[in-house]
Amino acid sequence: MQKQDIFRSLQETVEKLAVDHAIRYPYIPLFEKQLPETKALISILEILRTIMFPGYFGSPLVNINSVPYHTGVNVEKLYDALSEQIYRTLTFSGEVDDLCKTKETACELSEKFIGRLPEVKRLLSTDVNAIHSGDPAAKDYTEVIFCYPAMRALLNYRVAHELLNLGIPLIPRIISEIAHSETGIDIHPGAKIGEYFSIDHGTGVVIGQTTIIGKHVRLYQGVTLGAKSFTLDDEGNPIDVPRHPILEDHVTVYSNSSILGRITIGEGTIVGGNVWLTHSVPPNSRILQSKFVE
Repeated sequence: MQKQDIFRSLQETVEKLAVDHAIRYPYIPLFEKQLPETKALISILEILRTIMFPGYFGSPLVNINSVPYHTGVNVEKLYDALSEQIYRTLTFSGEVDDLCKTKETACELSEKFIGRLPEVKRLLSTDVNAIHSGDPAAKDYTEVIFCYPAMRALLNYRVAHELLNLGIPLIPRIISEIAHSETGIDIHPGAKIGEYFSIDHGTGVVIGQTTIIGKHVRLYQGVTLGAKSFTLDDEGNPIDVPRHPILEDHVTVYSNSSILGRITIGEGTIVGGNVWLTHSVPPNSRILQSKFVE
């Protein structure tokens, strides 16, 4: 094939990819705005790990006297970096008439989020405690914080959940998917999870958007808290309604079990491995594959 023929073929491909873009793929808009950056959000998560667990991440020279200094420095870094990513998200996700006002809104949202970090830190400390106390292989808290994928996934989840509650679009889902790709644990930021939550091993765990989990709940690898079916509108599009399970306090779900639909698993229930469960069960039940024992 002659060089000019190759060039013509490539040019035709360019036209098919680019020129017809808006006509053939109207659901993929063209933006003249900056997207939030995944790399920047990963850096923000590293700053948050340093704030949540000083001395474990970030500077190794932290001691009890220098924690306020190091925390102050990192909070300032977090405020600047997060404000920028929220600003990008707000301008990317909708029509913006006043960029200065949008910048102010982004800064206010960043400040509000930082104001919630003490509660996030408290919840994470309960998660560390639950994982450590429930796993004989965990030698100490340091091992849990450094090594356990559940802690990485839970930090991302608890951060993303707070951002979602502030009405910030896109960023919470990006943060949850960062944890998903790193750990194999998929927790939607819309799920509501109480304190002292633990995931053992973790690979393949899926927690859907409208799931509600109480206190002192433990999940093992491969557990799915999912939807049984979807409600559709008149045009056949799925409607965002409660469709995932409610797990009350002190529930344990063993590996590779699927709990589906808007059902309630009563307090103190144990669900064995490889169970397919689509109906509610009363408190203190024992579910073993095809058997149901009260």
